[in-house]
Amino acid sequence: MTGFIRPEARAAIWRWREVIVGGVLAAIGLWWALQPLGPVLLSTAIVTIGLGAAIIFTGIQRLRFRLGGGGPGVVQVDEGRVTYFGPLDGGSIDVEEMALLALDHQSRPTVWILEQPGQPRLHIPVTAEGAEALFDAFLRLDGLETDRMLSSMQSKRREMLVIWRRGTSADLQIPLN
Repeated sequence: MTGFIRPEARAAIWRWREVIVGGVLAAIGLWWALQPLGPVLLSTAIVTIGLGAAIIFTGIQRLRFRLGGGGPGVVQVDEGRVTYFGPLDGGSIDVEEMALLALDHQSRPTVWILEQPGQPRLHIPVTAEGAEALFDAFLRLDGLETDRMLSSMQSKRREMLVIWRRGTSADLQIPLN
């Protein structure tokens, strides 16, 4: 059955999956809203449209976060612990203990830099297999500006960008260049 859809098309559909599901849900809600319904069913239609719109919004954010796979290494996120298995290095960081999240566009490919006090920095390529799971892990960071993070990912400037930092600890060394 999987032979009916080209692998490239299947990958595109999978990448846009939340947006597609949200669009279908919003369309069903809109269709219901346009039918001669009573107030209870009309309110259900409005809730369905709102739910579809919320899923579309979230899907677009996740779509902006996904930069593709096939990069070096594998990322696993399990109960707030980010683990990276790279070809040359790797490590683990607890999201709740993180002190720094940065994006280094000087590296090829671009890498996420995660820092936890007492641990070596963890460098994760944005194209590593499973890197899309980092989106939900990063949402656990208190005060993270999601739109800023997503905009930084699209930046063409070759520099290191600090996306999020916990407090202003004096013992935190952050080389910006």
